[in-house]
Amino acid sequence: MIDEAHRILATTSLPEGRSERAYELLTAAVHLADDLLSVSPAVALGKKGGRATAKRGADYYSKISAMRKEHKGGRPPNKPKPN
Repeated sequence: MIDEAHRILATTSLPEGRSERAYELLTAAVHLADDLLSVSPAVALGKKGGRATAKRGADYYSKISAMRKEHKGGRPPNKPKPN
């Protein structure tokens, strides 16, 4: 849709230079869309996950592993609120 609107504005002329500005904005949108299509989301998320993993350290994963072995994973139970 962006590309189609981009082509339409390339051939039209509106008063007060409106079509030129819209054409510039759509050109930028086309370039951004092309860039987003070229980058795999899994690759971008994988890079972020590795950094977060490194911050937690080995102790965190030992604790999680122990919880898994004893079936204690997930959120801790909610404590009842006093009335």
